[in-house]
Amino acid sequence: MKKNVLIIEDDQDIANLVKLQLLDLNCQVDMAHDGLEGLALFKANQYALVILDIMLPGMDGLDICKAIRAMESYVPILMLTAKSTELDRVLGLELGADDYLTKPFSILELMARIKALFRRVEAMQATGNQQHNEHLHSEKTIRIRDIEINILARTVKVLEEDITLTAKEFDLLYFFAQHPGQVFTRTQLLDKVWGYGHDGYEHTVNSHINRLRAKVESNPAQPDYILTAWGVGYKFTEDI
Repeated sequence: MKKNVLIIEDDQDIANLVKLQLLDLNCQVDMAHDGLEGLALFKANQYALVILDIMLPGMDGLDICKAIRAMESYVPILMLTAKSTELDRVLGLELGADDYLTKPFSILELMARIKALFRRVEAMQATGNQQHNEHLHSEKTIRIRDIEINILARTVKVLEEDITLTAKEFDLLYFFAQHPGQVFTRTQLLDKVWGYGHDGYEHTVNSHINRLRAKVESNPAQPDYILTAWGVGYKFTEDI
């Protein structure tokens, strides 16, 4: 089955080059060279991947990323930019981008990142389907004391109240819930949750942990679920 990919990039030469590579992967490609046009296309169609430039006319890529992550469905986002400052990289990841490439980039590296994102989404879907089919977690949910995680709908409730999580916050909570009691370093969490290409962004894990605790813990300063393993990293409670 062909995967639909949306490229939002104002440099038409780069957009056309990326499109040619995606066509070789048997993808269906839509392109927009303006931010507002790109967001309108996203809202009107279903995509397996969004390749998003940061510097765009009409609406910049960071605002588009934020708008996409505010929507219910999850779509992986690969951000492209001519900027290379640490702030831009962190902003992109904090707003929910799955990966990041700075121009100029190697086509081989771009394709490796795209394939890795496709594999990651397929693995997430396979995990969800397996858990659903085998009824391992009450068909499609994981329940840990007061937390209920709906795997297929990607929603979370705490004490029966809906909690709004970003895509990465959900991924992080879901990953922890699958591995109660197991300690993970920040580097391991980057690899498992953020995926390929995020070495050196351990502070992104810290900020996501803090925001997640603020949403699911009754007292974030003394967490019951997402625990600190001092000197190592983090783990999820074994008391389930």
